[in-house]
Amino acid sequence: MTQEEFLEKNVFAGLTKIEEHNGDSYFSEEDFSEVLKQSEHFGIAIYDIKMMLNGEELKTINHDTFRKKATDVNWYKREFSHLKREQEGCIYAATYKVSKKLLAR
Repeated sequence: MTQEEFLEKNVFAGLTKIEEHNGDSYFSEEDFSEVLKQSEHFGIAIYDIKMMLNGEELKTINHDTFRKKATDVNWYKREFSHLKREQEGCIYAATYKVSKKLLAR
């Protein structure tokens, strides 16, 4: 199974993609919150969170900026919370890494 197949089947299932941009799947704030919960459940690493409003990328944050591991749930939960307060009405995407162990299942 590829990483994209795993994400579609286990993380994005039942959620509505609002936009595809540069290979990233963007979700509403509510659906992206669910993406983060599923990522935590499966232990998926999140390297970046991207924020877009009206088709324009506003901000991208990266785990390295906060000196956290990409698998550290606290970094992406905390920073997503900050992004939501920063600007309303945005859509969100992330850069993921699914472990080979999960893909082999």
